[in-house]
Amino acid sequence: MEKCLDKAPVFWLTGLPGSGKTTLAKKVSEELKKMGYKVEVLDGDWVRKTINPEAGFTKEERARHLRRVAWIARLLARNGVITLCSFVSPYRDVREEVRKIISEEVPFYEIYVKASLEEVMKRDPKGLYKKALKGEIKNFTGISDPYEEPENPDLLINTEEESVEESAKKLLDFILEKVGGGEHG
Repeated sequence: MEKCLDKAPVFWLTGLPGSGKTTLAKKVSEELKKMGYKVEVLDGDWVRKTINPEAGFTKEERARHLRRVAWIARLLARNGVITLCSFVSPYRDVREEVRKIISEEVPFYEIYVKASLEEVMKRDPKGLYKKALKGEIKNFTGISDPYEEPENPDLLINTEEESVEESAKKLLDFILEKVGGGEHG
């Protein structure tokens, strides 16, 4: 049976490339759907391929890109769709702007998916760190562009110290608490 929410929250997962944001968002999304919730995952790669293919990686281009995503997330959430946003979103001021856009109408939660630069460079699932270190990718977060850690995230998930299952359970329990679904598993 589908659980209809009048308005749903937006959960914004931020962290270095390769920290596990999208893996967690997709895993938790599947669980929520099994429980009857309407859920959407907005992921950086997908949005850049489809909705915003011209988005670049300078600070200004990233800000414009994330503002667009914030409005899409707000639209989904105000229509009862739990929205998981998986974006590096490296700058505090831009994340604050995103929070303002979304929280005018629906609850917004910043989730810091933390892993050290050394760890994500070891993982390097898409080979992007190797390319960035060779100078083949400009404005790459963690290498030639800064990542400003959240100072007060609503939830911290350390994927370097927790398994994918532990991290996913932590995120799922947090989401269920915010949507009134109680504890899980």
